[in-house]
Amino acid sequence: MSRHYDLLVIGGGINGCGIARDAAGRGYSVCLAEMNDLASGTSSWSTKLIHGGLRYLEHYEFRLVREALIEREVLLRMAPHIIWPLRFVLPHHDGMRPAWLLRLGLFLYDHLGGRKLLPATDVVDLRSDSAGRPLKSEFSKAFEYSDCWVNDARLVVLNAMDAQARGAEIHTRTKVVSAKRKEAEWEVSLQSVDTGAIETVGAKLLINAGGPWVDDILQTSLGHTNADNVRLVQGSHIVVRRKFDHPKAYFFQNTDERIFFAIPYEQDFTLIGTTDQDYHGPLSDVRISEQEIDYLCEGASAYFREPVTRDDIVWTFSGVRPLYDDGASKAQEATRDYVLRVDGESAQAKVINVFGGKITTYRRLAESMLEKVEATLGAKGRPWTRESALPGGDFAVTGFDALLARLRATFPFLGTAQSERLARCYGLKVFEMLDAAGSAADLGTDFGHGLTEVEVRYLIAHEWARTAEDVAWRRTKLGIRFSPEQMADLQAFMDINAQPRQSAAERG
Repeated sequence: MSRHYDLLVIGGGINGCGIARDAAGRGYSVCLAEMNDLASGTSSWSTKLIHGGLRYLEHYEFRLVREALIEREVLLRMAPHIIWPLRFVLPHHDGMRPAWLLRLGLFLYDHLGGRKLLPATDVVDLRSDSAGRPLKSEFSKAFEYSDCWVNDARLVVLNAMDAQARGAEIHTRTKVVSAKRKEAEWEVSLQSVDTGAIETVGAKLLINAGGPWVDDILQTSLGHTNADNVRLVQGSHIVVRRKFDHPKAYFFQNTDERIFFAIPYEQDFTLIGTTDQDYHGPLSDVRISEQEIDYLCEGASAYFREPVTRDDIVWTFSGVRPLYDDGASKAQEATRDYVLRVDGESAQAKVINVFGGKITTYRRLAESMLEKVEATLGAKGRPWTRESALPGGDFAVTGFDALLARLRATFPFLGTAQSERLARCYGLKVFEMLDAAGSAADLGTDFGHGLTEVEVRYLIAHEWARTAEDVAWRRTKLGIRFSPEQMADLQAFMDINAQPRQSAAERG
């Protein structure tokens, strides 16, 4: 075996990268293997919210909601470039939940988590407030509360970057094809998805953070024949042309007692979702169904003056959430909490499996995982991530405008939209990216919508980007604007400049 690690983490979603970061920061040697790109599964198909989960109160998940509300402000401090406050408008509907119940739920929401940074709930008169203009006239009253928006895929990548900076090895497009116990250590075979080359490494402990693939990993890589721990729930979204001009989002109730959101998205669009239905198909090709499209269009049209139709849709996306199977009768009632389970006899090498979880609580999940790691391998360091900053986010929660002004003053040749996008994506790291550029010409080829060669080369060198899809849909959100021709030009550049990194076995 060429290398040995304390931990080998399987899965490059938010949980896997969060665990790798926390563990590396405490001094453990860490290897993370992701069979595709970072955040290519559930972590990039979310509703893009850091939130407490207002509707979870109806299912009495008070501990989960409290933890999520606390984490909401912790994460806002950690990454104020990719996370920012968002106000949600919840119209009162006479045929749905009564006003007193909404007031009670929002009172709990304001007070369970020790809110400090975000404003409290307020009552809105939709007849006079700008939030009422896009809605049907029958809605005259609403409640307005706070949560946060997040660039979900970038949150994953920033955790991976910080993990690597603290000593972790991050291997994308690398699949764990087998893991065998050799007394107190695992012998793990890693295969390059690009070249097929196999490398064998040793690990004292395995972390199975495979998300929807967690049971599949147990079965195919670890030899567990009866793994059946997660309930796969499909959540789909539609993105339509912008339905309103103000910066607030909407929280809508549907007639089936479910809820969904309408959220400002990438300046010119509105994101509507999500759905909740059990999923039984292949994980390699999850797509929104015709029924889900109709459900979201009809639900939104019940609120907006201007109906939402299929002609409005510019993009759809759909992901599968790996919820711990708690036996709930409905998909929307299944717990969003996480379960960490240690497998292995006392003298054997252990695997710790991650079931469930949500983006908002990923950092706390990682801390809980490290408690189990310490119990297995011994303690190496103290919890540290609560007061930390993610790459590019080491500035005040209220400091984004100052950061943007500094960026525009330093690089005055950047376009208005371009500079704001770069500041939002990279925070303080944007100065490292642009470095000595003195003019627009120094940024190289413009692939469209302000994505330049300098940025793409940075993503290749520092953020594991290897394909046009990695860049356009995960490192940035520009894919929604790109034409097929622009995507082809970007891919041609990537083919030349983003060659696969060699494994240790290939390097000899």
